[in-house]
Formats: sequence, structure tokens, C-alpha cells
Amino acid sequence: MTGPSSITISVSKLTSKGQATIPSRVRRQLKLKAGDSVAFKFKSGLIFLERARAMDRVLAGAVEETLKDEWLSAADERAYRDL
Repeated sequence: MTGPSSITISVSKLTSKGQATIPSRVRRQLKLKAGDSVAFKFKSGLIFLERARAMDRVLAGAVEETLKDEWLSAADERAYRDL
């Protein structure tokens, strides 16, 4: 039984590249199909997955340039590969 206050959990494993399959139940709920974008939103220690809106893509594109030099070397890649 599900209602407004009930919680349903879906689980997915990460690949060695940090990729995960979005479970079909979640894809159906968000009306996602191949090629769609998703947005990860962070608030108060929680992470929300949503269907990306045009504004989400604009914001991500605006900060992308500031993040391009985050990993500068092979040492950085080794240090952060498990994130």
C-alpha cells in the first residue's frame, strides 16, 4: 500500500565509472526516456533526483567552465576516483 506519506525504495549498483541505472519504476514515475537529462539537487543532507528542466541545464552550463580544471593531474584522478 502506498500513500502520500509512504516511502518506496529502489536500489541500483554503481559501475566502476560511477554510473548507475535508474530503475524502471523511477523512470516511469519521472516519465524519463532515453536521451532525457536528470538533475541532482542537494538540500539539507538529502539528494533529490528530478527530470531536468531547461533552467537546470542552463545553470549546469553556466558553472561548467568554472569546474573544468577540478582534476588537473593523474594524481588528482587517483585521489578522487572512489567518489
